[in-house]
Amino acid sequence: MKVTIFGLGYVGCVTAALLAKDGHDVVGVDISEQKIGQLNAGKTPIIEPGLDDVIAQVHASGRLRATRDVSEGLKDSDISLICVGTPSAADGSLDLQYVKQVAEQIGSNLGLAAAFHTIVVRSTVLPGSTRDTITPVVEAAAGERVGSHFEVCTNPEFLREGSSIKDYYEPPRILVGERTPGAGDAVHELYSEVTAERFSVPLEVAEAVKYSDNAFHAMKVVFANEIGRVWGAAGADPKQVMQIVAADSKLNISPVYLRPGFAFGGSCLPKDLRALCSAANRSHVSVPMLENLITSNKTHVEHFVTAIKNAGFRRIGLIGLAFKADTDDLRESPYVTLAKVLIGEGYALRIYDPTVQMSGIHGSNKEYMYQEIPHITRLLCDDFDDVVNDSELIVIGHSMPDSSSEADLLALGKQVLHLS
Repeated sequence: MKVTIFGLGYVGCVTAALLAKDGHDVVGVDISEQKIGQLNAGKTPIIEPGLDDVIAQVHASGRLRATRDVSEGLKDSDISLICVGTPSAADGSLDLQYVKQVAEQIGSNLGLAAAFHTIVVRSTVLPGSTRDTITPVVEAAAGERVGSHFEVCTNPEFLREGSSIKDYYEPPRILVGERTPGAGDAVHELYSEVTAERFSVPLEVAEAVKYSDNAFHAMKVVFANEIGRVWGAAGADPKQVMQIVAADSKLNISPVYLRPGFAFGGSCLPKDLRALCSAANRSHVSVPMLENLITSNKTHVEHFVTAIKNAGFRRIGLIGLAFKADTDDLRESPYVTLAKVLIGEGYALRIYDPTVQMSGIHGSNKEYMYQEIPHITRLLCDDFDDVVNDSELIVIGHSMPDSSSEADLLALGKQVLHLS
C-alpha cells in the first residue's frame, strides 16, 4: 500500500522504516527539516539498534522518503498513520493538540489521497479520543462524514526503545480499534508480514489496552522494588525471591487474578498482606503501593455499594456469601462486608449460597460470621427461588444454580447487578 506517516519521532520513524522494509511505499511527513534531510539521505534520525541498516536499505530501494508538505505526503495515499506526540498537560491530562493539528491537515487534503483513505491513530490517546475528538476534526476539515470516503481507526504500538525491531516483528498482539466491524481490515493488511494474535475491537477498547499495559508494567516495577526492599531488610535475597515468583506461570505470570470483578478476600490474601506491610514498617521500609492495596480493595466494595444505592431498590437478593464459589469460607469475605453494609443501611436483604450451611460452619469461620452478622441465620435462605421472589434487585457474586440464568431473572422482571 501507499502509506503516509505523520510524525517522525521514535514510533513514526521505526514504523515507517519497517513498513517500507515489508514492501509498502512509505512517505514520512514532519516539520523537522533535520529529520527529513536525514531520512532522505538514507540515515536514521533516532538511535535504535539495527534501524540505520534498515533505513539505508529501504532508502536505496526508493520505498521510503520524507517531506514537510502534507499534500505531497497524502497524494494517492491509501492509509495514513498519526504518530505524533501526546504529551502531558500541566495538570497531568493528555494534550491532543498535535494529533488534532494532523487530523485537520489530513481532512483538508483528503481529496489528494486514494478514493478511500484509512486514517490510523497510532499515537497513545485515552479512550474516547478517536471517536469524540479526532474524528470530528477530520470530518469538519473534510466537509463529509466518516464512512463515505474515509475511515478512522486506532492501532496502538507496543514498541520498546532498544528492541523495537524485534518487538515490531514479534509483538504481543496486533491490535486494531475500529468504528464499525471490518473498518480496520486495511490496518491488519499493513502487517501481513507479521505473525501475531490479532484483535479487532471497538475504538475505546484498543485505546484502553495501551494504557492498561503501561500501568501494569509500572505496577510490576514498583511491586518488585517494594518487595525487594522488604525482603532485603529481612535477609532474603530479593532477586532470588522474585525469580521464583516469576517462574510460576500457573498463577503469577498468567491470566489468573486479572479479570475485573469483585474485591479479594479469604483467609490468606488480607492476612498475609497485613503481615507483609507490618514487617516492612518494623524494618522502616516504605511500601506505599502494598499498603494501599487493602485501601483500594475497600474502595472497590464501596463502588458496588454505591451502584446498589443508585439502582433505587430496597429489597436485595445477594447470591454468594463465601469469599469465592465452591467454598464455605466466610473469613474476610468481601460479600460478608457488602452484606453488613447493606444491613446497616436498612436494606431488606436475603442471601443465597448453597455451600454455606450454618449447621456445618464451625471454629474461626463460625466465630467470624457471628461477629460480623450476628443474625445471619435469618438472612440465609436455602431456596434460590425464594430469594429471587422476595427481591427486586439480584446482586450476583457467585453460586448461581445451574438451572438458572440472568435471562430467567430478567424475564421475571428482576433487575440484576453482577459483582464478578
